[in-house]
Amino acid sequence: MKIFHGFNISNLRGDFFGGLTAAVVALPLALAFGVASGLGPLPGLYGAIIVGFFAALFGGTSTQISGPTGPMTVVIASIFLHFDRNLEIVFFIISLSGLMQVLVGCTNLGTYVKTIPDSVVTGFMSGIGIIIICLQIPVLLGLGSEGNVISSLLKLQYISDYKIDSLIIGLTGLLIMVFVSKKIDSYIPRPVIALIVGSLLASFYFTNQTLIGYIPSGIPSFSIYIPTLVELPEIIFYAAMLASLGVIDSLLTSIVADNMTNTNHMPNKESIGQGIGNFFSGLLGGLAGAGATMRTVINIQSGGKTPFSGLLHSVVLIMILMFFGSYAGMIPLAILASILLKVGYDIIDWNFVYSIKSKSKIDIFIALAVILMIVFINKTLEPIEQLEPIITFFSTIVL
Repeated sequence: MKIFHGFNISNLRGDFFGGLTAAVVALPLALAFGVASGLGPLPGLYGAIIVGFFAALFGGTSTQISGPTGPMTVVIASIFLHFDRNLEIVFFIISLSGLMQVLVGCTNLGTYVKTIPDSVVTGFMSGIGIIIICLQIPVLLGLGSEGNVISSLLKLQYISDYKIDSLIIGLTGLLIMVFVSKKIDSYIPRPVIALIVGSLLASFYFTNQTLIGYIPSGIPSFSIYIPTLVELPEIIFYAAMLASLGVIDSLLTSIVADNMTNTNHMPNKESIGQGIGNFFSGLLGGLAGAGATMRTVINIQSGGKTPFSGLLHSVVLIMILMFFGSYAGMIPLAILASILLKVGYDIIDWNFVYSIKSKSKIDIFIALAVILMIVFINKTLEPIEQLEPIITFFSTIVL
């Protein structure tokens, strides 16, 4: 197996524009995923830079752009809460999951991802989309953020306490994400438009906002956490879960890239590249990442054909962090919520929903069972009895 894959200098111009455009799109998403994970915006940026760089350098998909994704962020948020918001343990788990991904690639297990039933993938991805939507609705209303679905839905009991400024900013961002034409989006991506417009409105007109806050500039510091024997079993379990998701998430994106470029990715090498990226991301305080479908598609559409585009994407983000990081602190959380709401909607497998009449009963059952398991069965969730006031609240609205 070659160390590097897909590098050549025949498409430098296309790779330049592909990487640059992907970086512009990655910036608001990295910040949003960092905030949504509970770790903060800076780990989100670190994750986009570090995972993006090493996955491009050592991965097996030439056009793939990697970084924090919705599914990975939801799992990290769950781990963060489970370990009582202990950042050191979370970063250790991210690094350990990276080593497990490398092991998957070295043992040729990456080729078996295609054997996972479509109904399981549908249920898993749709469940993640639902979680993202539920977690971000209170943020868009200015009610604050919660770490799990039930607590977020309970927040809606206090919907009369919403902040009008946050709602206006959030709805503006949502309208931009949904209705800006594809032609405009091809020049200035929707998340970037939403980020700029939302930040300007929050700075000059609707100032009663919760902002990201101060983001320190500079490079991350190196740290290693040594777990105790008592902690180790749970740490290994969560690392394995994160590694499995990272492999699946990345290789599904690789298939999308193959279809767009008429190429064939190397699944085991891609797992190794993603694993190296997550290993160093955890060591340097970054969020876990995987192959990012939207950023990969944008890279390809903008001319990217080789891993140089992925490397440039990371270099551009480093420059932004070092010289413009302080300005990112002025971004309102409501605008990030609007971007994530659209991300959550897009993750849901609507093709399965629209064709549900043609699906077998067993496929429907499996998909629904996985969705319910992903959304509600979680060690970080409150007792299930808390669903009662949620049901009462929505019943009041309906009746």
